[in-house]
Amino acid sequence: MKLHELSKPAGSTKKPKRKGRGTATGQGKTAGRGMNGQKSRSGGGVRLGFEGGQMPLYRRIPKRGFTNVFKKEWSIMNLSDLNCYEDGTVVNPEKLIADGKVKQVTAGVKILGNGNLEKKLTIQANKFSKAAIEKIEAAGGKAEVI
Repeated sequence: MKLHELSKPAGSTKKPKRKGRGTATGQGKTAGRGMNGQKSRSGGGVRLGFEGGQMPLYRRIPKRGFTNVFKKEWSIMNLSDLNCYEDGTVVNPEKLIADGKVKQVTAGVKILGNGNLEKKLTIQANKFSKAAIEKIEAAGGKAEVI
């Protein structure tokens, strides 16, 4: 079978209904909108969530909490994830992105102390946990805040 031999299955496409084109079409006069009312008019209809004047659901249910618009999203790395680098390597956010360890850096990179670091690395990041700094220095590396 070749591309030029392909065809659509029978009944897979239908012609659109031509509404308001005379009574003989079956969709003339009111064009499927019924008789009178708000929905029959041009531009008529109600907004999303409107319940005919009744208090809408999104206003009836209780609201809890709030969203802090100033919150910073840190890209998190664990020490155990950095063991893949060779001794003496300088690890910074650009290198982590290039190696695919971090997808994107929004507010910055924070290094956490989960796992053990077995290599002597110079790690440059925006933030470090106390446990991470202790483990990096115990392995003979350096933790530099950018």
